[in-house]
Amino acid sequence: MAEFTGERVIPGQVDVDLLNEHLARYTFAARLARGKRVLDAGCGAGYGAAELAQAGDSVVGIDCAAEAIEFARANYRLPNLRFEQGSCTQLPYPDGSFDLVVAFEVIEHLENWRDFLGEARRVLAASGQFIVSTPNKLYYTESRGREGLNPFHVHEFDFAEFREELKSVFPYVSMFLENHVEGVTFQPEESGNTVEVRVEPGEPDPDDSHFFVAVCAHRPQLGNPTFVYVPRAANVLRERERHIDLLERELATKDEWLRKALDEHQALMAKFREQKESLEKSNRWAESLNRELEERGVRIVELQESMEREQAAARKMADDYAAKVLELEEDIRAKTKWARDVEASLTAEVQKQTAHLVAAVDALHHTEKELEDRTAWALRLQEEANGLAQQMELVRASRWMRLGRKIGLGPVLPLG
Repeated sequence: MAEFTGERVIPGQVDVDLLNEHLARYTFAARLARGKRVLDAGCGAGYGAAELAQAGDSVVGIDCAAEAIEFARANYRLPNLRFEQGSCTQLPYPDGSFDLVVAFEVIEHLENWRDFLGEARRVLAASGQFIVSTPNKLYYTESRGREGLNPFHVHEFDFAEFREELKSVFPYVSMFLENHVEGVTFQPEESGNTVEVRVEPGEPDPDDSHFFVAVCAHRPQLGNPTFVYVPRAANVLRERERHIDLLERELATKDEWLRKALDEHQALMAKFREQKESLEKSNRWAESLNRELEERGVRIVELQESMEREQAAARKMADDYAAKVLELEEDIRAKTKWARDVEASLTAEVQKQTAHLVAAVDALHHTEKELEDRTAWALRLQEEANGLAQQMELVRASRWMRLGRKIGLGPVLPLG
């Protein structure tokens, strides 16, 4: 379902005056569409293309918005009308495909609007016409007032710029000024076959106009009539009264809404003041925290500086230790070499002394053996001596010896 965004007109979803403003352009163009191949570039919801199809031989509506094409296909079904999605700056049609190209309230939406003018000229037949409209930049800016620039518009034109840009592409350009005007109609109770329109003469002022409408062509154009569109809802006063009544009801609704909003606003203000006091208290607490953080930040800086100094001292100590370790390692290596040399020398000396000791032990064993032999010999001699002594005692004690001494005979024996 297509939705009115403030720019795309959807019948039934917009004010009647706004819809009539757009329909008027299509009825203006429909006079030139009879029996022709027509392209509605930027067709939107499709209501305008359907209006052109009442007179044209065939009508194509093209728009870049998929939802707009979907809405148009669902709501406007005619045998000579079709809708296609595509870009106005790259029209997907061969050269000279259309006798009439219309583009109402499209050009101001395009970034590459000069490319669009070139594309419109390309697809237009040699005898064809291009009808294009755009809002008056001066009037439109003034009418929007505080709302500011239209966010949907890329480039807006004043009268002189619009005409000159069109003339740079098309040799022949007829300019029209579209305005809502005050009018009074006299309609017979029974419908007649003729319509008479009187337009009071006056010098039109482009700067005061609502919209510019241009009819462009490759060849000279005949006629330059004033066109008046009177919509079905022609009782302007009645429509305005209804519109005023609607606005008054909307205003009453808005007043009620404003009253409720004011009550809510006062409640919110009380809540706001409460929150403001809480916020101020929080801010004071936050300020104290900030001060504390600043003080701690200073302390942290001091600690970092002290740590850096200690780290530098530690690095120096580590370097000194490393140098001392190297010195000690060198000393240990020297002492280890000395110890190994001493060990080798002692080992050789021990081996030498061991050899002497072995020899001494062997000699001792020999001496002990000899001593044992001599001891045994001495013991044998002692035993023999003891035996001889006993024999001598026996001899001395014998009567023969006592007798020989008495008579002075026999050997003289030593006294035991």
